[in-house]
Amino acid sequence: MQKNTYFTILGIFLLLTTSCSDFRKIQKSSDWQVKYDAALAYYKDKDYYRAIVLLEEVLPIIKGTKTAEEAQYYYAYAHYYERKYILSSHYFKNFYDTYTRSQYATEALYMHAYSLYLQSPVPNLDQTSTFEAIEAMQLFINKYPYSEFKDKAEQILNELQAKLELKAFDNAILYYKLSRYNAAIIAFNNFQKDFPDSHLNEEISYWKVAAQFKLAEESILVKQKERYYTTIEYYQSFIDQYPESKFVNEAENIYETCVSKIQKDPSDSKASIIQ
Repeated sequence: MQKNTYFTILGIFLLLTTSCSDFRKIQKSSDWQVKYDAALAYYKDKDYYRAIVLLEEVLPIIKGTKTAEEAQYYYAYAHYYERKYILSSHYFKNFYDTYTRSQYATEALYMHAYSLYLQSPVPNLDQTSTFEAIEAMQLFINKYPYSEFKDKAEQILNELQAKLELKAFDNAILYYKLSRYNAAIIAFNNFQKDFPDSHLNEEISYWKVAAQFKLAEESILVKQKERYYTTIEYYQSFIDQYPESKFVNEAENIYETCVSKIQKDPSDSKASIIQ
């Protein structure tokens, strides 16, 4: 068993040594065609690292030739398969800008946006790259509305938008949990404005009622009444839009508390008309 293991390891070592030796010989060659053919062979064998190294040496030499278009195409994809998505997005865009009339132009612009999409982080992290991916994917859809990549591009765009929705929702709820009620209300209002069709708006509407009530409760006396009235306005808007919401009972409790607080002030002429 040990003997077999020894020969297996020796064989792998000799194979790697030979492979490295061949690669160094190719690198030292003064013939760009030899390097280019080897780069394509490495690419075909999924050895993208060596393909990238050789293509980097070849590209400056063949710039402006017909071969350069194909070389840059594989160069961008080699970075993509190496999961270097920031670089692949750059090289796909560079390909598109250089070879706009190429048969690969549409694909390259899509892959530029797709690489940015793969770089987009989870919702709780900074979403700068998500905004970049959305902008790039929307640009692609606008330019090529009937391409073979359209359906996938729209699916990705929806996924990225949903990620931004969740990020904005989590941020707004965090303000509430930190007792920063005024900031929470502003965040809830911004969410409703930025994502009017979101399925999260029902919950956002309830939390806006809750945040406004908390703000009223913690306000100085002269501001409480006005803020209780605003809470009631938010409650009425919530009930009108979501009469079957799972948050109805909690919202009604808040409403009844606000009415009770207001009606304790006999000098308030508006209190008598609250139902």
